[in-house]
Amino acid sequence: MEKIAQMALLADFYGPLLTEKQRDAWDLHFEQDLSLAEIAEVEKTSRQAVHDLLKRTERILLEYEEKLGLVQRFINEREKLLEIGELLAAVQEKDFANPAGLKRHQLIRAKLEDILQEL
Repeated sequence: MEKIAQMALLADFYGPLLTEKQRDAWDLHFEQDLSLAEIAEVEKTSRQAVHDLLKRTERILLEYEEKLGLVQRFINEREKLLEIGELLAAVQEKDFANPAGLKRHQLIRAKLEDILQEL
């Protein structure tokens, strides 16, 4: 996975566990695309301090993922749901002898699409 995308997912899942200072620096750098020098100016600190803070924050997020595995679980479950969606999409009306079976299939497919939209 691309590093920026991975970092965004880690921040989405574990961001609330960071300190306010860590979240702010993370947001300024990764979400608002400010340089280290720009963040240092905003935070009234040195560029090196911002760099160290971001590296430490990245390490903390990676440690949370290593211990809890929520991002990997999310990715795995999303892939499974997408695969189920593809399988359901391949089912055709002629595959059902009973109209009630077709109706259940359509309901399942609609609920799966709702779940995938929310992810």
